[in-house]
Amino acid sequence: MTNAGEHVSAGEPVNASERGAASAQVEVKAGIELPARREDIELHTRDGLTLVGELALPESAAPVATMLALHPLPTAGGFMDSHIIRKAAARLPALADIAVLRFNFRGTSSPRGTSEGAFGEGIDEALDLAAAIDFVSQRGLPAPWLVGWSFGTEVALKHGRDYDIPGVILLSPPLRRTSQDELAAWAGSGKRVVAVVPELDDFLRPAEAAERFAAVPETEFVAVDGGRHLWVGEQQTRRVLNEIVERLNPAAVPLPITYPL
Repeated sequence: MTNAGEHVSAGEPVNASERGAASAQVEVKAGIELPARREDIELHTRDGLTLVGELALPESAAPVATMLALHPLPTAGGFMDSHIIRKAAARLPALADIAVLRFNFRGTSSPRGTSEGAFGEGIDEALDLAAAIDFVSQRGLPAPWLVGWSFGTEVALKHGRDYDIPGVILLSPPLRRTSQDELAAWAGSGKRVVAVVPELDDFLRPAEAAERFAAVPETEFVAVDGGRHLWVGEQQTRRVLNEIVERLNPAAVPLPITYPL
């Protein structure tokens, strides 16, 4: 296991005693990696592939919930380091006692490595999701929410309903690979469905999204004024992370914007 808990910003090591003694604060923003127990992990699919990923846990406390992150479209540059997912892993273990599991879908590369296999159009990725759920179960990680972004929402909606999860959080859901029948199947499932839709999304904007999600009346629908599909900028990042934490650990909302050195 590798421990990045002694780093609060890129290239700036700070040991635990220094953190405790200092009263200074660092702003939580892009490039900041807060203390956590970080472990490079592998997932093994039922069709024989090895997927690479990372598990980030609170530095000392037990996690209260788990964010299982499903990244954007690999063929458009999505991977486990897509910025919202990377920032969730960098911040949420320290700020909200949330475990963050992120991994590369089959055929996807990142600095962590390359997952075996080839892009499966959201169909074969059912096996990738199953491997991640198996890992969560084996490690005894609590309350695993599926948090998908763009393509990751398609995988969550197509394949996640039958798992023992509290719910799904859908960031910028395009609803391109998800049929209306697959979406409607979530109605009455007993699982929470949270759709976070940017006002200026490239694929599905709030008015149309509200019509589509009407098939699941219990959907918690969040339209974000000024939001864009890629959630660029610290203001949008903070909004998205707060929406996630409000469901996984509402006691930690609003997330602080500074952290003690």
